[in-house]
Amino acid sequence: MRWKLSPLLILFLALATTVVSAEEEISVGVLVDLSGGLATYGNDIKNTLEIAKEDINSYFKEKGLPYKVEFYYEDTRADPKITLEKVQSLYARGINVILGPLGSGEVANIKDYVTSNKIVVVSPSSTALPKIIGFTKPEEKKYIFRLITTDNYQTKAIVKELEELGIKGVVVVYIGNAWGKGLYECIKPELEKKGIKLQDAIEYPDPAPADFSPYIAKLESGVKELLKTYKPSEVAIVAFCYEEIANILAQTSDDSVLFKVLWLGSDAIAQSGKVLEVANKAQKVGLYSTVFEAKGPALENLKKKYHEKGYGECPHQYALNAYDAAWIIALAYAELMQEKGSYDADGMVEKIRKVTEKYSEGEYGFKPVTGYIKLNEWNDRASGDYAIYYVAGDKWDLAGIWKFETGSIEWFHKPIPPAQAVETPAETPAEKPAEEKPTAEEKKGPGFEAIFAVAGLVAVAYLMRRR
Repeated sequence: MRWKLSPLLILFLALATTVVSAEEEISVGVLVDLSGGLATYGNDIKNTLEIAKEDINSYFKEKGLPYKVEFYYEDTRADPKITLEKVQSLYARGINVILGPLGSGEVANIKDYVTSNKIVVVSPSSTALPKIIGFTKPEEKKYIFRLITTDNYQTKAIVKELEELGIKGVVVVYIGNAWGKGLYECIKPELEKKGIKLQDAIEYPDPAPADFSPYIAKLESGVKELLKTYKPSEVAIVAFCYEEIANILAQTSDDSVLFKVLWLGSDAIAQSGKVLEVANKAQKVGLYSTVFEAKGPALENLKKKYHEKGYGECPHQYALNAYDAAWIIALAYAELMQEKGSYDADGMVEKIRKVTEKYSEGEYGFKPVTGYIKLNEWNDRASGDYAIYYVAGDKWDLAGIWKFETGSIEWFHKPIPPAQAVETPAETPAEKPAEEKPTAEEKKGPGFEAIFAVAGLVAVAYLMRRR
């Protein structure tokens, strides 16, 4: 027996098939470091993006929009060469929108490829000035967005720290990539403006070496030179490093002069999990580290979900930026497809700028977890505060916040020099040799025995005169 389908049933099945096939996947490549020098932040971004995927897809379903977002994670190990290979691999698979990478060195190495192939990139954490990563005009950076402020803001915050702490001389250590060099180039003129002496700038290679002893020796030499002129409380180390700062601390001997001065870090150090593995050393110098700070009221809902999944109390700032980036990408793609019916890279660029504004204004029924996002002509975030974190015991704690609008710092815990720092006048050696230090008995004043002896002599002299 042969079945015959009625025209009405055929139409129904055709419509059903169309509805199912109309749910289009928004494929987003995610370039993060899951095993290298920024792994703390990369893994946190991955966790947070899984929440973003659930939230975005629920929104599309509620609105009856035929889209779903899917993330394809690639481990870059924060290596620019590997990052380019991952971009090429994603593009070969038909993925032309990327969230990431984390580092400015990575962005610098992929910029030519993504520009020539019109791949749209949204980084949550690259901060080097556009000129440092090879751009001379805003239109050259058309396809690369960054939801974080650039390093000229961060270095202003760091120099303000130095100024308020009375620091008169510094040694800078930095990783030799676009990010590290960029921060160094930004801080040099700021130090000069404030009259803070830059004794030395020590660059180490990227990828970072296993043995930091040659660089530690240079740091010690620079600090010792400064201590010929300044007190320990007037000297600091400024570190523009990734999480290998933990290796530098671990390989520095406990009696090193480096533990007599404060250390100031930056955004690739703040809240690092690897640093807490050497917390016993990090807490000696504080490691006061700045990181972009932007949090809006919408964050509370994300924090609740993050905590319920067992990830911790709150995502790192980079992960918050990535969460907002995921929403912006998904919303922009959906609107572009609804208007044009097909994907267009140039149209996507324009949509991202418009959607960012609408998203910030709450036009979709919710706002960014990082607060209002304004993009400048370079497609970079235009403003933001900087939190200052330090190692307190076995955890990171908030020391203060540098305010973008005022250029001032609100301190909650103002840094003090390491406990073992010995304050000495500039014209004397920084520390007396151990054998010359006064003993406990030498430090004490005359005892009661001496007082009674003197009193006895005075009494005898008085009696002799009476005779």
